Amino acid sequence: MTKSKKLRKNNVENNVEAMEQGWAIMEEGIAKLKNILEELESQFSSEEYMRLYTTMFNLAGRNNIDDDYICQQLYNNYKESVQAYIMSTVNPSLRDKHDEFMLRELVRRWSDHKVMVKWLSRFLSYLDRYFVVRKKVESVKDLGFSCFRDMAYGEVKHKAKDAVIALINKEREGGQIDRALLKNVLDVFVEMGKGEIEFYTDDFEDAMLKDTAHYYSRKASQWIFQDSCPDYMLKVEECLKTEKNRVSHYLHSSSETKLLEQVENELLVVYANQLLEKETGCRALLRDDKVDELSRMYRLFHNIPKGLEEVAKIFKEHVHSEGLMAIQMIEDATCNKTEKAGGARGEHALMTTFIELHNKYSAYTTGCFCNNAVLHKALKQAFESFCNQVVCGTSNADHLASYCDYILKKGGSEKISDEAIDESMDKIVKLLAYISDKDLFAEFSRKKLSRRLLFDRNVNDDHERLFLTKLKQQCGGQFTSKMEGMVTDLALAKENQNQFHEYLINNNAAIPGMDLTVNVLTTGFWPTYKTCDLRLPAEMVKCVQVFKEHYEAKTKHRKLTWIYSLGTCSINGKFDSKTIELVVGTYQGAVLLLFNDAQRLSYSDIKTQLNFEDDDLMRVLHSLSCSKYKILKKDPDSKFVSPNDYFEFNSKFTDKMRRIRIPLPVVDDRKKVIQDVDNDRRYSIDAALVRIMKGRKILGHQQLILECVEMLSNMFKPDVKVIKKRIEDLLARDYLERDAENPNLYKYVA
Repeated sequence: MTKSKKLRKNNVENNVEAMEQGWAIMEEGIAKLKNILEELESQFSSEEYMRLYTTMFNLAGRNNIDDDYICQQLYNNYKESVQAYIMSTVNPSLRDKHDEFMLRELVRRWSDHKVMVKWLSRFLSYLDRYFVVRKKVESVKDLGFSCFRDMAYGEVKHKAKDAVIALINKEREGGQIDRALLKNVLDVFVEMGKGEIEFYTDDFEDAMLKDTAHYYSRKASQWIFQDSCPDYMLKVEECLKTEKNRVSHYLHSSSETKLLEQVENELLVVYANQLLEKETGCRALLRDDKVDELSRMYRLFHNIPKGLEEVAKIFKEHVHSEGLMAIQMIEDATCNKTEKAGGARGEHALMTTFIELHNKYSAYTTGCFCNNAVLHKALKQAFESFCNQVVCGTSNADHLASYCDYILKKGGSEKISDEAIDESMDKIVKLLAYISDKDLFAEFSRKKLSRRLLFDRNVNDDHERLFLTKLKQQCGGQFTSKMEGMVTDLALAKENQNQFHEYLINNNAAIPGMDLTVNVLTTGFWPTYKTCDLRLPAEMVKCVQVFKEHYEAKTKHRKLTWIYSLGTCSINGKFDSKTIELVVGTYQGAVLLLFNDAQRLSYSDIKTQLNFEDDDLMRVLHSLSCSKYKILKKDPDSKFVSPNDYFEFNSKFTDKMRRIRIPLPVVDDRKKVIQDVDNDRRYSIDAALVRIMKGRKILGHQQLILECVEMLSNMFKPDVKVIKKRIEDLLARDYLERDAENPNLYKYVA
């Protein structure tokens, strides 16, 4: 044997001997550590600690890097000692106990094990610094934890899981449990994963969630039949609150979402339709204005997938039925002519009801439903469905324009405050958003605005401009451009009138013979009015001629078209009893002035002298001879005017007032307005089609129709049949052409 082999053999023998001696000292330390855990001995003294640490350090220092014999032996001995402790002490103590006692023992043994591993890893820290790194094995601490996980936790985890779930169910039923204990037990499940929660998830959470689903499934099957919808929701909300509280006290935070999903699924998703459709369900809550319950319903259902869709459906149906009910009530009160009420009161009441409904249910969507988009959409669809219905033969676009006219007239007469006007305008504009025929509303509003500006002395320009500003913000500048021009026209007309007065003062030859006020308006801004080539009486001809000379001297390229149907005049009627000032229209004034030169005139005489059309003349003569103020006597005396009648001045007429207004029956021009709007729509459709094709150059038939509808939908909903006709017209006029191979494909003709 060579000298080097003898030396190596001696070293191995020495290492084995040193290992045995050193580990014997460590076993003494382990025995003391066990006694410390059992509270049989006090903690290590500093001398004892240093003796153990130094022994292990010196022993590891003898290690040969080539074979790592000593370090490997220390690592193996450490593992065997930990396993022996678990087998001899930990496992028997866990097997002997059950339920809550077993859980307490598990917590205690895991706590003791962590203490043991902590001390031993300190004594063997040299292994972690060199051996573990070099060999790429578990650290001393991790090895100790792995032993517990594989030998103790692996044996007891199922019993622990069942015991914890049993305690959770006990708490759900109102029992008292030790929450701190459950927190510590579940921390054991978490700590087994060394920073991950896979053991907590696989060994406890999955089973707990499944048990939770079974538990609440049983509860829901009972509650859904025995409780009202509000009571059921209270219980659900309390359950969710309790489960969330449970997570905060002892479950891992990652369980919260999954746990609440299980509860929501069993209590809400499974029984959603049955709950909402109960006699005390969503419809009853909406009907009875149960704001708190509706808020609770939203809180519960907005968390579950598609949970609000059924709520939104019921909400939409309820609002729709409320709107239809309001319409039916107005139709019953107005359309059956049970009152003389005129449609005005009915349409005002209808719009007031619509606004009240919108205020109420908008408050629900912003308050109870937290501005949720699904509920907002349901509200919008509900209002669009009934706001675009025809009521008493008239569209709601007309009704809304009339209501707006009514509000502005009240504001002008100072019957309501500026703040109330502002608030009312906001509500009207919000309601307008649901009207599809916005162009029809604009035309009716323009008609009514013209009458306010021309005939209402109390018109308030600030209110008018405020309303136009709100409309402009809602619908765009093009929507209000003509109406804004009308308001501006009236301001310019006042300046023109002042200039006319100055002209009369400075020109002695210009003598109109009577006071004359003329409003010069721009044709493009104002609605179209029926013109009549009225042959004015001499008294009127002179003043008209004077103004014409003044205007033509000032402007060279503008033509005056006189709209006599919009004029008014004041005539002094000299009756036997007294002189009465008669405020009448220009048509009425022209007829009355004829009786200055004739005592008795036939229908034909009046028609010939004034060049009236029959419809206009009959209205005028009816207002003067058959209505409340009989300024003219009609022969024969009847309630209707015929071409064979004769008329004469009623000198015996008297009235307690010295000034009376004799209204001329208003012609219902709704059909004409609708016809004008339909004509304008054709132009709008043509323009939209050309604009689309100019940008796209080539487009299919169906796509062109869809894009046209989308482009015009902010003003009106075009009829597809009309669009097709306009396409054919554009093809005939060579704005478009069909593709030679595909007739459903159109090309723009540049």
